[in-house]
Amino acid sequence: MTTDPAARSASRSPARRRLQLLLVSVLGLVPWSVQTFTAGSATLLFPWGLVGSATGSVTTITDFFLRFTMGLPDYILAWPVGVACYVVALASALSGVLFGREDVRLTAAGLILAGVTQLEVARGFSVQPGRTAWPVGTVLLWAVAGFLYWSRAGERDAGGSSR
Repeated sequence: MTTDPAARSASRSPARRRLQLLLVSVLGLVPWSVQTFTAGSATLLFPWGLVGSATGSVTTITDFFLRFTMGLPDYILAWPVGVACYVVALASALSGVLFGREDVRLTAAGLILAGVTQLEVARGFSVQPGRTAWPVGTVLLWAVAGFLYWSRAGERDAGGSSR
């Protein structure tokens, strides 16, 4: 076993890249916003669509924006912008696994910006009577971005260069 930090870092790179891709991928499966209603029901907003907990109904993001576009408030338009930012982060992480080249700054920036958009979505939903929105995705997106960025920063410090 080598004691050289740069060599140790290089040997863990493929596993680390797969872990990073897994973390970023999981963010596509968790709700980014949870709207609770005074009546006791909830709506879960995922990057791919909406799920109504009371009925179990699913509305995909494409259906939402292509079929139900009349009179959408501005705050809901932040949702697809956040999804686009997330897709950039996911593509960057995937590039790390497939080609061994990832710009962790791009991955982290995509996640951070996606989190910012979800704050706007939650704010917009929360001003409606009888509804509270919880920006769960913002917390998760920012946590993963911070972990990816700072773990890579530690790698740069230990090895003297970025990998």
